Amino acid sequence: MTTANQTTITVESTINAPIEKVWQYWNAPEHITKWCAASDDWHAPEASNDLRTGGKFSTTMAAKDGSFSFDFGGEYTEVKEHELIAYQLGDNRRVKIIFNSYGDTTHVTETFDPESTNSLEMQQAGWQAILDNFRKYTENS
Repeated sequence: MTTANQTTITVESTINAPIEKVWQYWNAPEHITKWCAASDDWHAPEASNDLRTGGKFSTTMAAKDGSFSFDFGGEYTEVKEHELIAYQLGDNRRVKIIFNSYGDTTHVTETFDPESTNSLEMQQAGWQAILDNFRKYTENS
């Protein structure tokens, strides 16, 4: 996926859990608040999710020491249960998540338009860390 200005970034992971569990843990706010952080000194104290085309979502991401927080949110442009989630962020960047089910494992591929403030490497590392937290949480819950 490319945009008029730039190349997209892709992160991926294989989760040792069936698609039904992966889908629920990815989308239910009570689970999102447990895994949506790039490092141990961050957390997601609030999340809301209206998972449907045209629905909106928001996750508050915050430093645990209270020094900084921001809301990560957007609007869904396409949702296919157990297969695909696509959305547009408030700054018009696009994200596409593909879920491939292989019985007791699920492969998640997330492709997104980068922002212009941080390096591509930093953005890829941050999104991969969040995806890795999701994998750990889902496999251990």
